Amino acid sequence: MAKKKSERKSKTFTEALGLNNIINDKTGFVVGLILLCVALFICIAFISYFSTGQADQSLVVDMRPGEVQNGAREFQNYCGSIGALLSYGLISRCFGIPAFLIPAFIALCGVRMMGAYKQISLTKWFLGMALVMVWGSVTFAKFLTPLMGEQVFNPGGDHGAFCVQYMENLIGAPGLVSILVIVMIAYLTYLTAETITIVRKILNPVGYIRSKVKFTVVRGRHQGDANNNDEEDILMPNEEPEDEVEPIDSSLAEPIDLPTEPTGVERLPDSFPEKGVLATPQKNEKKNEKPGFDVEETHKTEVASGNTVANDELLLTPINPREPFTKWKFPTLDLLKQYDSDNQTNYVSQEELEANKDRIIKVLNDFGVQIRSIRATVGPTITLYEITPAQGIRISKIKNLEDDIALSLAAIGIRIIAPMPGKGTIGIEVPNAKPNIVSMFSILNSKKFQESKMELPIALGKTITNDVYMVDLAKIPHLLVAGATGQGKSVGLNAIITSLLYKKHPNELKIVLVDPKKVEFSVYSPIAKPFMAAVEENEEEPIITDVQKVVKTLKGLCVLMDERYDKLKAARVRNIKEYNQKYLNHHLNPEEGHEYMPYIVVIIDEFGDLILTAGKEVEMPITRIAQLARAVGIHMIIATQRPTTSIITGNIKANFPGRIAFRVGAMMDSRIILDRPGAQQLVGRGDMLYLNGADPVRVQCAFVDTPEVESISKFISNQLGPVAPLEIPEPLSDDDAAGGGSLDTHSLDPLFEEAARAIVVNQQGSTSMIQRRFSIGYNRAGRLMDQMEKAGIVGAAKGSKPREVLLSDEVSLDNLLASLRG
Repeated sequence: MAKKKSERKSKTFTEALGLNNIINDKTGFVVGLILLCVALFICIAFISYFSTGQADQSLVVDMRPGEVQNGAREFQNYCGSIGALLSYGLISRCFGIPAFLIPAFIALCGVRMMGAYKQISLTKWFLGMALVMVWGSVTFAKFLTPLMGEQVFNPGGDHGAFCVQYMENLIGAPGLVSILVIVMIAYLTYLTAETITIVRKILNPVGYIRSKVKFTVVRGRHQGDANNNDEEDILMPNEEPEDEVEPIDSSLAEPIDLPTEPTGVERLPDSFPEKGVLATPQKNEKKNEKPGFDVEETHKTEVASGNTVANDELLLTPINPREPFTKWKFPTLDLLKQYDSDNQTNYVSQEELEANKDRIIKVLNDFGVQIRSIRATVGPTITLYEITPAQGIRISKIKNLEDDIALSLAAIGIRIIAPMPGKGTIGIEVPNAKPNIVSMFSILNSKKFQESKMELPIALGKTITNDVYMVDLAKIPHLLVAGATGQGKSVGLNAIITSLLYKKHPNELKIVLVDPKKVEFSVYSPIAKPFMAAVEENEEEPIITDVQKVVKTLKGLCVLMDERYDKLKAARVRNIKEYNQKYLNHHLNPEEGHEYMPYIVVIIDEFGDLILTAGKEVEMPITRIAQLARAVGIHMIIATQRPTTSIITGNIKANFPGRIAFRVGAMMDSRIILDRPGAQQLVGRGDMLYLNGADPVRVQCAFVDTPEVESISKFISNQLGPVAPLEIPEPLSDDDAAGGGSLDTHSLDPLFEEAARAIVVNQQGSTSMIQRRFSIGYNRAGRLMDQMEKAGIVGAAKGSKPREVLLSDEVSLDNLLASLRG
């Protein structure tokens, strides 16, 4: 058995020299005491030099051998000849009066070695005191020499006198003074940031005096005024600008003045003075040093004007895209459940706001962080406290206190936003003690959702300011949803689907649902015929649960994407919106294969299971659709509960700019989803971060329960609409992709002869014509065209244009059919 190699511990410098046995706590204390006595000796000698320096001058300058022993007591300095020599050398010949910093530093070294101040950094003190001594030597030589002319030494020593003379010869007295001032301000700024504030006040004294007395404009109304529109301007002086907070937009909310004692906010009088009267503060009013606290009142969401939220306005285009189902009834709002919190705006009690505010102030003060004001914005589940720090406070200092604030508030999910985007404040998001439900009814029953002109509106929930948060999937254009189990991911997908069902007609929207767990989307089975799309073999069960069928469907969507691009190219348009607008205005000929294109939304749940099962076979078509399908109206939403790099690869992240992150277990998972931390600090139960661009937005997801989804699905299934899902083209097989194959007469379609005769008679090789003539699906009509191409009846495909008919009359067709039968 191999012997374990012992680890070698690195030695310090004192250990390498063997001094660790000599220098210990006792010897350090004795040496420190000696240094302290030496510093006191030098200091007494310096003080004595002011009165005895002139008497000892001749002895020190022209000292004879043996005089240093001072046998005749000729030296007048209190510390004898040594004191006189030290004083003459350090004060007169070197640095002048600032030489007192030398014994001060020796004393500092002494108390450091004695263990009285173990945290002192001698290097910093040495550099700082050396700089001050040199600067003081030059300054004293410049300004104190005329005042101390009777002294035997220069106030700045010979060093200061030489520097002054040399620099004045180069740059003159103004240049010397400027350098001294610059060095002083730079050094003081290094020591404390308050130097900047003081310099600013010196440079702008008028502005500083004005800032000491500020006026707040409070607008009120006369209740007895006839028109109720005249507003009064009352000027209220405020002697403490630090307590001022940013005014709130009156269109959104009104500030609530809290009691004076716990909050430090001055309460306005019940009766205001007349217009233009300046109200003076009371002289005996006690000065309040607490930061101002302002609560933004949550405004109530404007509700919709009807029981449905879809746009039922008559279309002005010649073609109605909703034909032949113009009687289609959209789901009504009474299918959704209402909660007590729907009409509630005061989500948090005043006591909870005050308690959280006091705790935040206490924690920040304990760590030396001073703030000027706090503003609270109350949301359904989260309250945002915006603090305005005092001048000179570093943002990183507050950001590092995240865990300490969470410990003080005894809450999870504390998130610090430093700084707030577009504001000069720092945000602290604190979960409410009693979170409130944001119902789907309160979201869809909003005027904002009803009047929305988005192509694919998705109502996600409400923000901290109680605003309905909506996004347009057509502009995102693909969405990645991730979150741990039980944090609201499935409810979020149901909210997305519900938003689309309430807004879109079956002719305008088709949905492809992929459910590997087989139970998440089964509630949507009743709406399969009007709203879903599937390949031909999945028409009986459009909700896809088999991995192989998923691959086939995705490849079929790629074929459909290519066909739509061919049509866009023929129509000379750039996207599906322009194409449909042209079609509805009779600018495109349906006989040439043009038709109205519905949007297609592909929703994949448990994407991680698909990747683990099929791998690249699933990832490749998804990546291709995500890269190209936006212009033709195909959009994807994929969800996973395991946000790992093996599942959410670089190709997926690059092509899915929209991200929704529910609570995750680790910071690394948040970085994978959002490219930044934050999702690990959410509180769950639908609390999410939405990212599409710069900064994430915190949203409380709308809650829609399974019984509500069942009611919506049942309502839609009872409507008169499409009788079959939209057919997705069959993907190309390996043989077809290779480009060939002979005609198998035994596998001819029963409608082959009738379809061929119709093509020859009309001299138009169009797949859509065969669909309408024989009332068959697109896939079957496409196979008929492929068989006729192999038989030599029609030519090769030319994009969206009709194929060329190779036979000119029915006689030639009969001869061809006879040869095929024989």
